[in-house]
Formats: sequence, structure tokens, C-alpha cells
Amino acid sequence: MRQRMNVYLPPGLLHQVADLAACKKLSRSAIIEAAVTSFMSPDGADRREAAFTRRLDRLTRQVQRLERNTGVTMEMLALFARFFFSVTPQLPPHAQASAQAKGRERYEGLVKALGQRLQKGQSILNEIPEDVENEPSHSARDDALGGAS
Repeated sequence: MRQRMNVYLPPGLLHQVADLAACKKLSRSAIIEAAVTSFMSPDGADRREAAFTRRLDRLTRQVQRLERNTGVTMEMLALFARFFFSVTPQLPPHAQASAQAKGRERYEGLVKALGQRLQKGQSILNEIPEDVENEPSHSARDDALGGAS
């Protein structure tokens, strides 16, 4: 049910409403109703701002994931280096050539395994939960690595 409302408009605006109503073949009430509805609904700028906000929120979440993944990768690399240097003895000069050959062979195996995992869409980062509630302390991690310091 519609209710009546008296509105006072300047003569120029009233003529514009009447002309638009005649042009669109609508009543003046329909024109005023559409104008009020448009005024009260979010305009284009508000819609654009909302779209930008959603996009910025999505980008923020992506950057947060990148930061997390980079942090995990750096921590894993640092722990590996600490462990490797603490358990790998210095080689005598006569064993260097064979150790380098074996190292190249192992590296090629690593690159091959990495390529296979990436082709399958597997990642070690996917195996690590997003929120680790009881993250072990540094000493607990060192104990897990055999007391590496």
C-alpha cells in the first residue's frame, strides 16, 4: 500500500521531472520514487569502493600466505644448514674429488624428485598446518635434530 507525501520542489526541478516523465512515459511519482531509491542506495562510487576493499582484502590474504611460506622456507633452510654443518665432517684432500662427484649425483636426484613433486602439485608447505598451536621451542627443535647447535 502506498502512502501520500507532499513534497515542495523548486519550479525548475519540477519542470525537469515533468519533462522526464513525459519523455519516459512514466508518472511524476514514478520518477521521484526512482530518484529517491537511487539516492538511498549505494551509488557507483560506494560500489567501486566496496569492490576495491574486497580486492585489497584478497591481496592482503595472499601476501600473508606468501610471508608465511617464505618464513617456513627460510626456517627449514636454516635448520637444514645447521644440522648439515654439525654432522658433516671435514673431508681429507684425497677424498674431495669423489665426494664432489657423489654430491653432483645426489643433487641431480634432488632436482629430479623436486620436479616430480612440483608436477604433481605437491609441496612441503601444504603438509605444514596453517596455524601451529603448540609450536616447539628452539631447544625442542634442536633436540629433534640430534642436539644440533
